[in-house]
Amino acid sequence: MKGMLSPSLMCADALNLQSELEILDKLGVEYIHLDFMDNHFVPNITLDANLIKAVKSVLVNMKRDIHIMAFEPAQYFDRMDIGKGDIVSVHYEACGETLHDVIAEIRERGASPFVAISPDTKPDVLSDYLDEIDGVLVMTVYPGFAGRPIVEGSFEKIKAVRELLDSRREGMLLEVDGHVSWDLCEKMRACGGDMFVAGSSSLYQKGIDIAEAVEKMSNMIA
Repeated sequence: MKGMLSPSLMCADALNLQSELEILDKLGVEYIHLDFMDNHFVPNITLDANLIKAVKSVLVNMKRDIHIMAFEPAQYFDRMDIGKGDIVSVHYEACGETLHDVIAEIRERGASPFVAISPDTKPDVLSDYLDEIDGVLVMTVYPGFAGRPIVEGSFEKIKAVRELLDSRREGMLLEVDGHVSWDLCEKMRACGGDMFVAGSSSLYQKGIDIAEAVEKMSNMIA
């Protein structure tokens, strides 16, 4: 399986989001990463649920990769217009005993459910959900803000999740989110990552042409 890019819209030019989306779409990028935060599960607010819904009408080829960092994530599904083609990641730490039900609702809406795990969460917590989901999002930084340093032990964790996924069935995706930089993306890929959330440490660095950056990173994670 070839590596896939999912540029983070929270790192894009806030005054030109539509044009940025259109550029990425024309460049053949597979997914656009949309972060939603509730200021409770993480101490920040990023993209509004209504904006995440509006993005859907702009996309031609790209699909939405929605990362919900919030307690009770299902309450936002209608406002985001969750549906066919979407990837929706919800946090193990935010859902507790309701996680099975949340995953089922994502599936019922035609989207692909992923479980996201924060840096301090051990991969073995995923075992009870692997028959219900299409992939796992591994946070290699603490969630809430862009530009944070990678957490020690992240490469070992990516490897451990990859082994866990492959032991259950083929075709499950492993998404890496956090400090996917030019220096680290190839190692993340070698450890078993399939999708890479690219933001302020790579695609959206100042002075870098987005088309050149997309081509460069796509080649690095191929």
